[in-house]
Amino acid sequence: MAFTLSGDDVCQATLPTPIPAPYWVAFSPSSAKLVNIPLDDFSLPIDQTWLEVLAGNQLNTKDHQFSNPISTAYSGHQFGVWAGQLGDGRAILLGDIAGQELQLKGAGKTHFSRMGDGRAVLRSSIREFLCSEAMYALGIPTTRALSIVGSDLPVRRETMETAAVCSRLAPSFIRVGHFEHFAALQNHERLQELADSLIKLHYPEALNAEDPYLDLFKRICERNAKLVAQWQSVGFCHGVLNSDNISVLGLTIDYGPFGFLDQFQIDHICNHSDQGGRYAYHRQPQIMHWNMACLASSMIPLLELRSDEKQAQEQLRSALETFPVIYAQAWQELFRKKLGFITAQEGDIPLIERLLQAMHDSRVDFTSFFRRLGDLKVDEPIEKNSLRDDFIDRELIDRWFADYAARLRSESSDDSLRQQLMNQVNPKYILRNHLAQIAIEKAQKKDFSEVRKLLNIFSRPFDEQPEHESYALAPPPNLHAVEVSCSS
Repeated sequence: MAFTLSGDDVCQATLPTPIPAPYWVAFSPSSAKLVNIPLDDFSLPIDQTWLEVLAGNQLNTKDHQFSNPISTAYSGHQFGVWAGQLGDGRAILLGDIAGQELQLKGAGKTHFSRMGDGRAVLRSSIREFLCSEAMYALGIPTTRALSIVGSDLPVRRETMETAAVCSRLAPSFIRVGHFEHFAALQNHERLQELADSLIKLHYPEALNAEDPYLDLFKRICERNAKLVAQWQSVGFCHGVLNSDNISVLGLTIDYGPFGFLDQFQIDHICNHSDQGGRYAYHRQPQIMHWNMACLASSMIPLLELRSDEKQAQEQLRSALETFPVIYAQAWQELFRKKLGFITAQEGDIPLIERLLQAMHDSRVDFTSFFRRLGDLKVDEPIEKNSLRDDFIDRELIDRWFADYAARLRSESSDDSLRQQLMNQVNPKYILRNHLAQIAIEKAQKKDFSEVRKLLNIFSRPFDEQPEHESYALAPPPNLHAVEVSCSS
């Protein structure tokens, strides 16, 4: 079954709208291998039938038939405000393939497009494609991107652009918004059916719990708490953490106005449309917790099947309170690893917080600093440490480096081993906005080489790749302010 539920109240049969003269922009050999699709290398002959399918121009290949494409309804809170019914406005689920759901984004209008055209543009498709695969290579749970198919079909956003279809994969695209949808309609039968199917297909371990629905909620909370901790550890800002953009599988989903931190700013806002800073970097854990509260509210009727309303609320409230605990544990573990600590010691968290505050005050590049920190020699004089040049307050950072070196010596840290371990968790290459923008501008001129090059670089983010050294550098001053909005 291509989606956990069927029925007109959540699924609408939706045929993709063909695009004229489609052409390959890029595809991910890794994702193609995941679902056994014969896409590997642009230098080799490629089955052009898949070009037509992934463009939305036909439904069948020799080995696969996608006979029942659908779009789904969901509801949700957007920027903290109940928005009512939403849905797949430009996403069409073709069907299952090798245990993954295959979805086309930008393949035309759906029943839920409202006033939209159902299209995606080349610019946004490139950003989603590259970031999906970059996040996967970083070891962060995410939907996958399979391909980008372009067309010269004009699409108007702020300016006139050209159309593209991005195909993406996930074990399931179910969101918190699907639960909110049935809860808002007070359709408890369908709410239960959704939860039962989710447990059967993706959380079978919950079947053995005293209350499977409470256990399901706890497991969804745990996955998303750990997910947002991983985001924080690599400086990733999602940009639009509306409840309808939250996966119940704990996947990063719906890449729009995202951004990786360049200069570290604790309250960085990556979405130009987020004028109030609701989804700023430092607020992401709080907002994910808030979204889990939205899910808890939606699941109250399920727990009432075994208890009364008051008890159900108390059980969910208690489960919800574990979110910040799980998040804090995951965050602390990740940042200890980023600093090369093997053991956990009492003073670690204040030491980490002092560093982040100093980085914020001096706007130090987040990714390159942690990568270069692995080069530090414990017994080397502080004066020889070039990292101190990144900071405005030299005296303050010198004290920090002295305390850091003492902390490393307390566990007899070996310089070589520590560098090896730190380089396995501190990436050298991340999808910086200016790199994506350069690739986009070339692609808009029909030069797709940079998109494919970036895909290759970001598939190995922890490797040195000396031939691509320039792609690890912070953006030049004139490219720091690349802005993205909800239309991105």
